[in-house]
Amino acid sequence: MNKGDEIMKNNDNKLQEKLVEQTAELLDKLERFKLSEYMQLLNSPIRFFWINFLGGVARGLGFSVGVTILGALLIYFLQQLVVLNLPVIGDFIAEIVKIVQKHL
Repeated sequence: MNKGDEIMKNNDNKLQEKLVEQTAELLDKLERFKLSEYMQLLNSPIRFFWINFLGGVARGLGFSVGVTILGALLIYFLQQLVVLNLPVIGDFIAEIVKIVQKHL
């Protein structure tokens, strides 16, 4: 075996080691991304629909509760401004509060 063959064999070994390392990294990343679980989910349309439905219901419920709480806080603070009896702002806010309470 001549020196050129040894260099080629050494380079092939280095390339194989690098390929093994890159493959291990790729497998690690795929496992972290849980790609296999995602593929199983896509292969089960009923489960996919159910999970998305429940997620949508949870988001809708959270949005509704959040808007209700913020609206209640806004009305409370507006009522407190009316109590301070500021001349122009107080009358304007009092009208807004009356309209909102009338429609509730």
